[in-house]
Amino acid sequence: MKTTIRWRMPFTLSVLFAAMFAGAAGTAHAGPRAQVWITTSDHRQAMQAQAPVEFGDDSDRRTHIEVDPEQRFQRMVGFGASITDSSAWLIQHRMSPAQRDALLRELFGRDNGGLGLSFTRLTIGASDFSRHHYSLDDPPGNQPDPELKHFSIEPNRGDVVPVTRAALAINPQLQVMASPWSAPAWMKSNNSLIQGTLRPEYYDAFARYLLKFVDAYAAEGIPIFALTVQNEPDFEPKDYPGMRLNAPARARFIGDHLGPLLAKRRNAPQIFDWDHNWDKPQEPLGVLNDPAAGKYVSAVAWHCYGGAVDAQTPVHEAFPDKDAYLTECSGGDWEPIISGGLTLQARGQVIGATRNWARGVLFWNLALDQDGGPHAGGCDTCRGVVTIDSRTGEVSRTDEYYALAHASRFVRPGASRIASDGEGGDLDHVAFRNEDDGSLVLVVTNSANRTRRFSIGQGGQTLRYALPARSLATFVWTPGAP
Repeated sequence: MKTTIRWRMPFTLSVLFAAMFAGAAGTAHAGPRAQVWITTSDHRQAMQAQAPVEFGDDSDRRTHIEVDPEQRFQRMVGFGASITDSSAWLIQHRMSPAQRDALLRELFGRDNGGLGLSFTRLTIGASDFSRHHYSLDDPPGNQPDPELKHFSIEPNRGDVVPVTRAALAINPQLQVMASPWSAPAWMKSNNSLIQGTLRPEYYDAFARYLLKFVDAYAAEGIPIFALTVQNEPDFEPKDYPGMRLNAPARARFIGDHLGPLLAKRRNAPQIFDWDHNWDKPQEPLGVLNDPAAGKYVSAVAWHCYGGAVDAQTPVHEAFPDKDAYLTECSGGDWEPIISGGLTLQARGQVIGATRNWARGVLFWNLALDQDGGPHAGGCDTCRGVVTIDSRTGEVSRTDEYYALAHASRFVRPGASRIASDGEGGDLDHVAFRNEDDGSLVLVVTNSANRTRRFSIGQGGQTLRYALPARSLATFVWTPGAP
């Protein structure tokens, strides 16, 4: 079976290493040169630059991926991970100032091979990846506080606020969204941060609570570009903050309370609905179909823990004016992640989510320690994009780091996803066009346990390549630029 990858435009970058796996293609009429980076599942090659490969008039196409930059789809916001309480605390309090600055520049900067992460998520109050449970309005004795006199972001001032501000200073294009894991306990049916649901008489107070968060963070120099009204609203965890909020409840809350308040504001944050798994698309469809709520919702936020990524596309097709985002997916020490590893994370989240209309892709914790913490309940087998040794501040990089890096380092905010066609079996791919300079980016995974040979076609020219077993590659070029 033939698999072709066609590209039209990428830009050139430096090279470190002669590609023992590359098949050079420049023949009679040499075309542009593609720069190539590879990461293998064992990390023996980790974002390793390869010898550049030329496009030419080679018609010997094997498995082929055809890239067509004239077919453009969604514009990208970017890639990243969540600055959870745990991540921020480790970065702020378990690293030296020099270590902290170096890590944040590596993650959010673009110089010297930085990842250029441009999308992140904060928690409004505690999640399981906090060191203790709290909301931002915890009155003495859990007494009702509908005027929000006890609201405060003081719990975040020692870690989340300074780390997020530092990331924004490095990358001013960073887009920050935020999600609550629970309303304050006094607003809930069971008077607890754990389980329960939002009492209807406090819908207005909860809407104002979310806006006070937005205003408090804006005062700290951290603009919030999007909110969800509840993390994983179809799940009530037993040992950390959570809150069930079904589609009719979310529709009422958005349509009658939060939406109208935001509509009165200039530069108000967007509302993303759902913020949960692919396996219940009827939930966001229920909100989008509601005439009062749907007009206030700009996007559907998805998680990866149930269902399949292609659930994003029918929802987008039903509401093409609504965007899609993948807002949480954790790496960790469980199946199928253990056996799937790097290529599973890249294929499912980076490639699959964007091929199904996601404008942004977020992994879960930006950083965790050597024990997968700190955390207060919830997942004890999760891992972060980086692992920080809480004793020394030393950093190691996970599969999620490299899955993000192969896209975020090269696909800049505002880039368009473009067409890349070709069935390749174990080869999965997605392509982008950077709108600022016309460069093309193609990300390809090889999930097979053997080297896979294939060709990439664009603009009537072709290059051939051999990608190592269980590896991830990024190709970058600019059409017409030798």
